[in-house]
Parts: sequence; C-alpha cells; structure tokens
Amino acid sequence: MQNVLQSHEIKFGNAFEELFEKYFELYGYTHISKKIVYEKDSLAIDQLFRHSDGHICFIEQKMRDDHDSTKKRGQIDNFQKKIKALLEVYKERNMRCYFYFIDDSLTKNKNYYYESIEKIQADYTVYAKLCYGKELWEEIGHPELWAELKAHLECWKKEYISKGLSINFDEYPENAFDEIKRVKIEVFYKLFDNKEICKEILPVIFPQNKVLRLLHNYFSQKAGENRMYETVAGRIGEIIHQ
Repeated sequence: MQNVLQSHEIKFGNAFEELFEKYFELYGYTHISKKIVYEKDSLAIDQLFRHSDGHICFIEQKMRDDHDSTKKRGQIDNFQKKIKALLEVYKERNMRCYFYFIDDSLTKNKNYYYESIEKIQADYTVYAKLCYGKELWEEIGHPELWAELKAHLECWKKEYISKGLSINFDEYPENAFDEIKRVKIEVFYKLFDNKEICKEILPVIFPQNKVLRLLHNYFSQKAGENRMYETVAGRIGEIIHQ
C-alpha cells in the first residue's frame, strides 16, 4: 500500500517542482537545465537556477524526512555527488546548495543530515544548508511565499486526491501489481502472516482479489528461488479461496 501511495506522492512532488520554477523566476532566477553528465553518469537535478547576481542555486528537493538509515546515507551521498558534478561542470564556487524537505512536520534524521551537510560544506568550500518548510524561502529573502505556496498546494492536493486516489487497488489491478511486486519478499512474508491484516485490511484494498491473484501467480513462479516465495504464495492462495 505504501508503494502505491508513494507514486501519488511523487506526482505531488512534481507539482511542487513546477511551482518552484514559477516562484523563483519572479525573483530574479533563471532556470538552468536539470540534466548534467558527470563521469559518464547522467544526473537529474531537482532544481537548478542562476540568479541575476551570478550565483547558482541548487536544490535537492524531498517530500519528508522519514527515511531509514540506509536510504538517508544514500540521499546524502547523492547530494554530495551532485555538488561535486556542478562544481566541475560550472567551474565556479559561487553556488548555494540546499537539501530541502517540503514537509516540516517530520525531522527524523535532522541531526544526521545537519552534520553531513556541515562536512560537505567544509570539504568542498561551498555554501550548503539543510532546510525544512519555510526555511528555504527565508534563505531567498521571501518567507511570505511559504504560506501562499502551502495554500495553493493544499487546494491542489485535495482536488487531486479526491479524484485520483482510491484505496481499491483492484480498480486498476495491473498498475497496482506493478508497484506492489517491488516490495521485498520479507515484507510480504510478515504481512500475510498477520491474521488481523489479512482479515481486516486486505478485503478492503483487494475486494475482488484481482491483485492478489496476480501476486499469487508471480510468487508461485518464483517459488524455486526462495522458500519464502512458496510460503507467501500458499498464504495468498488460502486467502483467495476463503
């Protein structure tokens, strides 16, 4: 369920990116191509602008700070790699780099990110800062935009979710299956071992068993790779035939 909802969250993040561009353009920033090539890798930059005074503004944009220990390290490594690439491509130090979380209600890894970004700033002698919510807009000198931006996004999100998000995953089973099958088998093992979830939640999100049948076939085909696949396929089969 989290995987499917995350795909909707990514679309919400895309809307935020478009608003970023519009607001920054109003205040003396020019959009720069987000695609750069460094050491044979093609890197996608979330936000990249040049200000009228000459400095480059790079923003690594995230929805919320709730990542686990492995992913948080990967996020910082990625941020550092992009800074290194930008310094090499643009051959200048006049750059401001922001690691930005839109949702300021979650700060799970704040200390880790703060210390890591302090080190990046020292190692690369470049301005780098961790920001949540309103803090980024304070950085560019327009804190008043945060309230306006949140108001626009709340209206958009309510309209989008009311039209586009359903908890009935059997409505578009192939799409839901493509998202859900990426979850680790260990997660499925625990999920289908929980009697309360199987009884109370699965009938709501899989009311016609369409996705469950796709999962059953998928895990049955992979049963030879890992005993967990065989076990999960068996449990799903029991649910389908209840």
